[in-house]
Amino acid sequence: MTVDTVFWLLSMTKAFTATACMQLVEQGRINLDDEASKYLPELAASQVLEGFAADGTPRLRPAKRAITVRHLLTHTSGYTYSIWSEALTRYEQVTGMPDIATCKNAAFTAPLEFDPGERWEYGISMDWVGKLVEAVSDQALEVYFREKIFGPLGMKDSGFLIGSAQKKRVATFHSRRADGGLEPGPFAMPQRPEFFMGGGGAFSTPRDYMTFLQALLNGGAVGGVRILRPETVALMMQNQIGELNVHEMRSAHPAYSRSFDQFPGQPHKWGLSFDINTEPGPNGRSAGSVSWAGLLNCYFWIDPVKHVTGALFTQVLPFYDEWVVALYGAFERELYAGLA
Repeated sequence: MTVDTVFWLLSMTKAFTATACMQLVEQGRINLDDEASKYLPELAASQVLEGFAADGTPRLRPAKRAITVRHLLTHTSGYTYSIWSEALTRYEQVTGMPDIATCKNAAFTAPLEFDPGERWEYGISMDWVGKLVEAVSDQALEVYFREKIFGPLGMKDSGFLIGSAQKKRVATFHSRRADGGLEPGPFAMPQRPEFFMGGGGAFSTPRDYMTFLQALLNGGAVGGVRILRPETVALMMQNQIGELNVHEMRSAHPAYSRSFDQFPGQPHKWGLSFDINTEPGPNGRSAGSVSWAGLLNCYFWIDPVKHVTGALFTQVLPFYDEWVVALYGAFERELYAGLA
């Protein structure tokens, strides 16, 4: 492993997609409280999954209210992920709808599991935001990211389509065995996708991703290059879900993810698009820090109070691996101890 080893980011892609969307908000081309169907007409006919009939047929009804851009950015839209949803897993099995990880457009026919704005549930909302960015900018997400984020920041090893030079530096993927050992195996995101997955399709390196995190830590700029205004970054790191709370995500597919809660016993909120710990974290980070992770056990946090950002990169399943989480905590504690 080096700072230029290539990792599949999975959900750490979401921070790029949120940044792209907020760039368009700054330009007045997107309004957070607009109905998302203004930009993506297919969202006007959203259906809520209420259960299944005796014969297994899904029971659907129209959503009670429209999905807004803010709903999508905060995971309050009603869209979920099958990895943490028994209901969506069953829906995929009954209907043959592909999972979002296949990068097939048919995955966007997924129903909502609740009416927009009613609760927080992690899901494919940021993939819809990726589609929204493409619609408003009239650019493929791969091109938009390269021109508006990666290129300006010098992130030469980041994107959706992996080149031959990066392929030689890809970290080996492993699965955790029952005995605690690691089993190597193949892993790669689809390289001829039907769409670029704004919720989880990108790759990057520790060097590149830390440059991006430093830009956010510094209010949207690093090395003399600005990608967002300070007030925009501040907004992204503020509670955007009101009285709703982020909660434990219960696994429906243990081979891919354990059940997890980053801050058990603590209230935490969601910004645009980050988990926010409202109390000091157990390993040193300040209240008001933001963080998230990727399915292959990559993690990051940004502490705007102590002006610290950190990240840890692995390529291991299932998510929230206890050994990796312990290492992540130890790394954070040592980093803050060094600042004391």
